[in-house]
Amino acid sequence: MDWLTEATAGTVEQLRSLGRDKLAGMYVSCFRSTWDTTLKRDGKGVFLITGDIPAMWLRDSSAQVYHYLPYALAYPEVRETILGLIRRQCYYVQLDPYANAYNQTGNGRHGYHDRTSWRPEAEPYIWERKYEIDSLCYPVRLTYAFWKTTGETAWSDESFRKTMQTILSVFETEQHHESSPYYFERSDCPPSDTLQQGGKGTPVGYTGMTWSGFRPSDDACRYGYLVPSNLFALRTLEQIREMAVFMKDGDMANRAGKLRAEIQTGIETFAVVEHPQFGKVYAYEVDGLGHCHFMDDANVPSLLSLPYLSAVKADDEIYQNTRRLVLSRENPYYYEGTRAKGIGSPHTPVDYIWPIALCMQGLTSRDGEEIRGLLSTLESIDAGTGLMHEGVHKDDPQQYTRAWFAWANSLFSEFVEYALPFLT
Repeated sequence: MDWLTEATAGTVEQLRSLGRDKLAGMYVSCFRSTWDTTLKRDGKGVFLITGDIPAMWLRDSSAQVYHYLPYALAYPEVRETILGLIRRQCYYVQLDPYANAYNQTGNGRHGYHDRTSWRPEAEPYIWERKYEIDSLCYPVRLTYAFWKTTGETAWSDESFRKTMQTILSVFETEQHHESSPYYFERSDCPPSDTLQQGGKGTPVGYTGMTWSGFRPSDDACRYGYLVPSNLFALRTLEQIREMAVFMKDGDMANRAGKLRAEIQTGIETFAVVEHPQFGKVYAYEVDGLGHCHFMDDANVPSLLSLPYLSAVKADDEIYQNTRRLVLSRENPYYYEGTRAKGIGSPHTPVDYIWPIALCMQGLTSRDGEEIRGLLSTLESIDAGTGLMHEGVHKDDPQQYTRAWFAWANSLFSEFVEYALPFLT
């Protein structure tokens, strides 16, 4: 018996005892997906493709293995794999912290040919160089959770220290984006795939927050201060500070604390906005010049996902107001159909709801009826594949994007485990 079969046996038994045989089968398929189909090992550690794209995203790779963390203490192969991934992520961040996706080797493959501030030694390893705050947050989240779950400290070496210093430097630089060296332009593409103003993005004023060129969907930000990502960064900086204290690096701890306080002030001053229907809410994006954008995207970090990321408390009044907004038609990417209702993304066609968003709605809820309803919806929109997809048409689950999307599979299995007490 392999460790995956052993680890999933208890949940499978409970689901089958409840007569949820299909759900049990989907749970196992989704739980195994990352391990069975996306892992590659070499001298630099562990490389994870996203599924049907042969590149490794810092965000996706972290999220793809997060559901394995509870099993890392019991199974050495899980510990070694996650530690190998952390080391690989540190290597990539030091190579180029502005990239979002990387090649396994320096093969020079790019998703597109873009005009950006390439570093010659880094370019062959970079699949795509869209700068996204969350790309730097996710490896910290994974390392911190790995440490707290296992007690393992092998991550705390000089490479990790340099990686954290690099992340802090980028966040500090992008508080003043006008003087940043980063720019990005792509030709012959939709507007969402490139940055305006010569690759610098739309103008921003100083807020204390840190700038992001792109959303976690890899779509360009309308306004440069992406609020859910800045809230995620607050939690990331807390974790960096705690790990720096453990590593006895006072300078790093102080830098993280100072930066966190500045971003927090920026969020409180510019990102909390009075909505005429929902009261005080978090805007999705702001520019520090008086503009704000109300929406939410299925990709995580999203406004909906903030409690899941430990960025805000689930009962926080501003979050609850924001949750009501983004799960309503005031969010232009919230769709209701005959088979599903939930949040989609401008990254996929109109009327396509993301299973990731449905899982996240459930993972941030304590309402049994809501959780059971979401689980039943997810069970019914797999199009007979036993797996999750990127986006699914609200009226026809046979219409979907990305047949092989490991992040969605991992998150679904995490949601099933979370939802189990609400099913009995």
